[in-house]
Formats: sequence, structure tokens, C-alpha cells
Amino acid sequence: MMQLNLTRVDYLQVGITSPKSMRLLPTTGKVQRIAVGDNNGLLQCFGVKKGETQQTFQTNLSQKISRLELGGPVGGVKDRIFIATGPEIKGFTKKGKNFLTFDTNMSEPVQSFHVQGSDLFVCGKFIYNHYRDCKDVNDFLCGDEINDVLCLPLDRVPEATPVLACQDRVLRVLQGSSLLYEVEVPGPPVTLQIYDVNGGEEGNEVLYGTSDGRIGLVSLGLLSPSHRWELPNEKRNGGVLCLENYDITADGVLDLLVGRDDGQIEVYSYDESDEPIHRYSHTCSESVRSIQGGIVNTPGYDEIVCSTYAGSLFGLAHKPKPKGVIIDNNTLTHEGREKIRLLREDLEELQQKVMKEREKYQQTAYSDTAVSAVPMFKINDKFVLNREDASYTLSLELQMPIDNILLQSDVPVDLLDVEKNSAVVSHSSCNPEEGNFVLATYRCQANTTRLELKIRSIEGQYGTIQVYITPRIQPKTCQVKQYPIKPLSLHQRTHVFDNKRPCNTLKLTGQFSLAEVHNWVCFCLPELPDRTPAGDTMVFHFTSTFLDTQLECSYRKGEATFKSDNISTISILKDVLSKEATKKKIRLDINYDINENSIPHTLGLIHPKLEYQLLLAKKVQLIDALKELQVHEADNNFLSPEYQQILEEADSLQIEFKKQPCHLERLYGMITDLFIDKNKFKGQNVKTKVPALLEVLDNYELKTLVDFFENSV
Repeated sequence: MMQLNLTRVDYLQVGITSPKSMRLLPTTGKVQRIAVGDNNGLLQCFGVKKGETQQTFQTNLSQKISRLELGGPVGGVKDRIFIATGPEIKGFTKKGKNFLTFDTNMSEPVQSFHVQGSDLFVCGKFIYNHYRDCKDVNDFLCGDEINDVLCLPLDRVPEATPVLACQDRVLRVLQGSSLLYEVEVPGPPVTLQIYDVNGGEEGNEVLYGTSDGRIGLVSLGLLSPSHRWELPNEKRNGGVLCLENYDITADGVLDLLVGRDDGQIEVYSYDESDEPIHRYSHTCSESVRSIQGGIVNTPGYDEIVCSTYAGSLFGLAHKPKPKGVIIDNNTLTHEGREKIRLLREDLEELQQKVMKEREKYQQTAYSDTAVSAVPMFKINDKFVLNREDASYTLSLELQMPIDNILLQSDVPVDLLDVEKNSAVVSHSSCNPEEGNFVLATYRCQANTTRLELKIRSIEGQYGTIQVYITPRIQPKTCQVKQYPIKPLSLHQRTHVFDNKRPCNTLKLTGQFSLAEVHNWVCFCLPELPDRTPAGDTMVFHFTSTFLDTQLECSYRKGEATFKSDNISTISILKDVLSKEATKKKIRLDINYDINENSIPHTLGLIHPKLEYQLLLAKKVQLIDALKELQVHEADNNFLSPEYQQILEEADSLQIEFKKQPCHLERLYGMITDLFIDKNKFKGQNVKTKVPALLEVLDNYELKTLVDFFENSV
């Protein structure tokens, strides 16, 4: 198996780019050209000759380019460039001639689209439209945000089969203007890609990448789907933004190229059973928005071409270091000397420009008519819940280096360590009585353009996190971003509900509209669409990422029903929804049905987590004593196998314990809340019995704890 040894080659710097806004045109000679569109509205097509970029054409459209796709005859060469700007789709030949300007007449800007022959599949945030020869053929209104769209190859399937990647963790497969079926995937799908050259053996296999970093392959049959494989995100890398098939390993089989929002670029090959195997990783400091495979720089040398959020275009090539630069320390070829001379001239010219602009700014700043202009900058941010460790990842990315970030929260949260975070953190003392629970400053290193933070919230306590972002630009300026922490912040959308579990029920009735109750539920729970979906009755399912309990929300005009196997979830909903209704001066009739069997069931779900954390804490407490013994004793064989194992794993145990601060206290808090909530629904105040409960937890046994819950009346 060939070892991948790729070298980075930088090509061009453009403006901020949107996902999937860079493509490689098909080979016309020995190398391929690159087409890229940026948020400044600049469409460029260029090639590379002798290490220098040579522009084919450049068009300024003065409007953000949100997507770039290639099109052509079905089954033929795709050498025509299509771009989305606002509600319009424009088409250009490979030489830059504008042959199509099509106004979709959509009420929202085009977010994603797909081209096959004369068929155009266009999506806004919620709307899907299918056009054939620029005439409207089909349409579909989606219940949640659409992140990407593609169509199965028209030369492989009997009729057009569009696939929508939707934020609510499903792929929606359409037939005409109707929903054929839904495919549940493990995370919110962000990007789609046809598998292999044309969809596998039957032309119906689709790759997807999710915002929480998972990758999967699904086969979309005529009546039902089947999942082929799924790659979990065990290393907790960033979300997947782009996928591509290309044989970079030169073994005759297409490899899978992956670009992530934390700057990771990965290559996966396939084994004999068509399962993906990790082959190569490269990390850059910016999120990778587009990824392609081809031959760009040197004939015969394959490379991976990427574009980043800040607009860097570069290749990872098999090609060795460029010829003619340095042969040894003292010898340069004529070509190398010429390159250095040209680079020095460019550098001097840039320095002169900077000096002139700086002088001009100083003169303007100190004049009597000076007007202070605040420089604007864009922030690429993401606030995502991770199922694996029940924490939120907040990623912030700028086009320029970040100076510092100030985080303030009016709700109690834990800030967790992030390994790849190089910023220096300092915490300031806060006064919770003033509604200020957390105040932390992150001072970034010189060239940091992207920062990732991990935050863990407590369910039942809700508020807002405010982040003040200051970049390294003059004059100093700052932008504020706000992120809501919802009452049930650790719940995640799912499409499965187990009716066999013991459930507690909360029923609300009153004079409220469907839109009002939907807003209340959105206030309580994450991952719901802001706009009210179509229909008279809404049903949503959730699972707790921390405890694996479940929740069903079913509501319509004048009535809402909530079912959960966790009493605390029902209690939080009851309190928050009552407050929201009171704000609107709406009277609610509240009925609830508590299932006593749900208590031992929930404690049983907490049990393995609590037992593991207690054991981990016990092992960590023993490490120092065991290490002291190890120093004084030449042979450790007298120790029991359990103690020897603790010594062997000491470093990893301490790292794990450090990664999970307050985990044990968090579990104790959940059990205490469960105890209080169970008795609150019976009209009893048992806060005086909490010390007795904590004593039981200090000498923890599941049976003793269940007995305490049942006998404490």
C-alpha cells in the first residue's frame, strides 16, 4: 500500500468562501484549471504553469456567490460553471462567457443547488424547486432547514430522485413534489456526495457528512433505504463540510477525500469489503470549505486541492519540492534567482503601498473633519451539541488573526479544556447575584484565526452566553455574539421513541395558537426550526445526550402533551412553559400523570455512569500513594493486579479525570433534582431530606438508593 507523502503548495488568496464554491474543471490538456467564487462576488478561473497562476477569466458579480457547481450533458463531460448569487443561477463557459442568467423567483436566496443535464435542483433554507429547461417542474416545502441537495445519476435511475440533507438529522428522498421516504442519520447532515463515479453498482449510493463529524454511506432503494457503513467521530474532529471521490493513492480505486471545519483534511481508502480505512491526515489552521482531487500544478502528479473559509487556495501534492529553487546552500539556478528577484520586487511594492496607506490614515485621523470608521469583519461561528460527551462546541473563525475573546454567561456553565486550543485562559471573579456566573478571557497567539471552546450546561438553568470577539486590526473594534442556553439544553433531536419505557405525562390546555406553543417549545429545546412547520399537529422526539432518557412533544392549537421517562424533564417543562404562558397572559390548565416505575428506570440509566465516575475518582485518589510505594520498593509484584493496573494507567486516568470536572457533582445534582421533583408532584417539600440522600450516595449502592426513593414519604 503506497505511503502518502504530500507537500502543501499555495496558489491564490481570494475573499471569504462559502461551502462547495470551488471546483476543478475537467482535463483539457495535461493539467486542470480551478474555478472559485467568493463572498465578494468574484468568480475566477485559473491554471498553474511553472508554479505560477495564470488567469483564464475573472468576473465580478458584486453579489455573494453561495455555491459553485459544474454541469454538462447527462453522462457527458461537465465543463460548464454554474453559480448561485441571491435568488439567481448563472452559467458560464470554461472561457468565461455568460450563457445563462436564470431568476428562480424564490422568496429566499439560493443556499444549495445541483445540476444534471437540463435539470436544475435548487434549495433555499426551507424551499426545494426542480426546474427543467428553466421551467418549474416540482417543488417541496421542507419542515426543517435544508443544508444540501443532490440527485441520483439520471442515466442510472429510471426517474429524477432528489435527496435533501436536512438539519433535523434526516435525508429526505423525493419523488416529484412528494416525499418518498426519510432516512435517519446519526447527526445533522451538512454535505452530500454521490458515491464512486456514478453512485455505485445501482447508481443509488450516497455519501453524507454531518456537523458533528460523522461520515456514512447509504443506499437509497426504490421503496426503502439501507445503511452501508458509518464512520464515528472517535477523535472528536470538526464537522464535515465537503466530500470528494478521487484516486489519490493511485491504486486504481477511488479514495474518499474529507474536509472538516476544524481544518482537518483526511484521505480514506477502501478495503476488500468496501469499508473505509484512514490513510492520511493534514491540518491547516482554517476550516476547509471545498475539496477536490486532480492534476493542477505538474502533469502526472495527483493532488488534493482545497479552499478555506478565509479564501486560501492550496494543493497537497505528490510533487516534490519545486525544481530550480535551492540545489544546495550556496547554489541557485537561473530560474531560482529570477523567482527570488520577482518575489522581492512584489514585497517591496506591497511595503510601499502599506506605508502610503498608513500615512494617509494618520493624516485623515488627526484632521478637523475626521470621521471614525469602524472596520467590519465577518465571523464564521458554530454552536453544536456533542452527543459523545454531552457538551457544546463553540467554534469562532475570522479572516484575520484573533487578538482576544471574552466570554460572559448569566447561567452556570463549565468551560472544558480543548487539546487543540493554544489560547491562554484567565478567569475573573463573578458575582452571581448580579446575574454574572462566568467571565473568562482567551488571549490568542499571533496567527490564530480560529478558536474552539467546549461548554457544558446544566439542564433546568437557562440564559445566554455572550462572546466578545476582538481581532488584531486597527482601529480596535469588537463584535458581540449571543448563544442561548435552553432549559433542556442537553437534549438532541431523534426520530425514535420507545413506548415500552415507563413514561410520565404532562398535558397543557388553554387559549394558545399553534405558533405560540411552537415558540414555547423552541424556547425550551434545541434543534427545532424557528418557523412553525406546516400542519395542524406537531410531533417531535428528543433524547438526552447525558442520561439517554427520552422526550416526546406533541402539540396543536389549544393543547400540548409531553411524555418522558425522566420526571425532572417534565418538571422543567412545567415550570418554564407556565412562566412563558404567564408572560403572554394566557391561562393554562395543567394535568400530569406520574409513573412511579420511571424512578427506578431513570436511576438505572444513571447507575453505570455514576459507578464509573466513583471508581475513577477512587483510582485517582490512590495514584499518589501507589507512586510513593513504587519509589521505595524495587519490585511491585507484591501489589494486587488491580493496583498494578492503576499504576500502569496513572497518566491516562488523571487526564480523563481532568477532562471531566464536576462530573460526579453533576450526577449527584441530577439524582437530587429527581428526588425533589418526584415529591414536588405529590405536593411534598423534601429539601430537608437531601442531606440523608447525600449520605446514601456517599456509600452508593443502586438498591439502597432505589429503596430510599421509595420509602421517603
